[in-house]
Amino acid sequence: MNSDDPIDWTHHEVEVIVEDYFTMLAKELRGASYNKAEHNRNVRLLLPNRSRGSVEFKHQNISAVLLEMGLPYVSGYKPRSNYQNLLVEAVETKVGHNERLIERVSELVEARVVPNDSIVPSKVDRPDMSESSKSDRATTPRVRVGHRNYLEIESRNRSIGLAGEEMIFRFERIRLWNSGKRKLSERVEHVSLSRGDGLGYDIASFETNGRERLIEVKTTRFGPMTPFFASRNELSVSERRPKEYKLYRVFSLTKQPRFFVLEGALSATCKLEPANYSATPA
Repeated sequence: MNSDDPIDWTHHEVEVIVEDYFTMLAKELRGASYNKAEHNRNVRLLLPNRSRGSVEFKHQNISAVLLEMGLPYVSGYKPRSNYQNLLVEAVETKVGHNERLIERVSELVEARVVPNDSIVPSKVDRPDMSESSKSDRATTPRVRVGHRNYLEIESRNRSIGLAGEEMIFRFERIRLWNSGKRKLSERVEHVSLSRGDGLGYDIASFETNGRERLIEVKTTRFGPMTPFFASRNELSVSERRPKEYKLYRVFSLTKQPRFFVLEGALSATCKLEPANYSATPA
């Protein structure tokens, strides 16, 4: 629980803030602008006993619930996972009665993205996950049986993946060219296209000293803390060659594409959870 909240939120308070959050989410998903500070002030007018920080924290809680339901979150609200069961129930109810929002999410994760040859993404620092990973919950909810995990569906959208890979391919060639390593720049290879997607990485690039840089690209339309899905082969390569392996996480693909880098074995840079199993009859 947030230190600004000595008392758990009431049912009425939770309903108010969930409604406000989903208003922002709907705007974000259709590309409309909104003002976070204004939304925070408006919520506090309705909930005078809650502080600015308290409202901010609860918005972040809602982001965490949505991610665990396999849905995108408002990108300006970093997910924080220590929340009430009451909040989970309110968010699930809101999602269940919001067909328009689900239709919009479905459209976005399944739509074909046309690569833009002129865009090079900006590199940013990796997000700080220290607070978001803390939880005082005994268990965390998962995507319920019968419900679709829209983030997993997006991860299978090849046009989104390819658009991100092509952006990183350009970035790597420019990075080496601008470092005076023009011959290395010309040798950067989009191997998932030229050699197939079974290598465990997508781009074969180089450090400025000539050492190989093996780049796996994971791309999303949504915020930087959207979970991604890694294959067993990708995990294996990252473990065998941690000094060369880098995962580039591209986010906000169709708005203002940026990326951060995770260096080394995925088991060391990510919290890994099994997503599915290969099974044969016993």
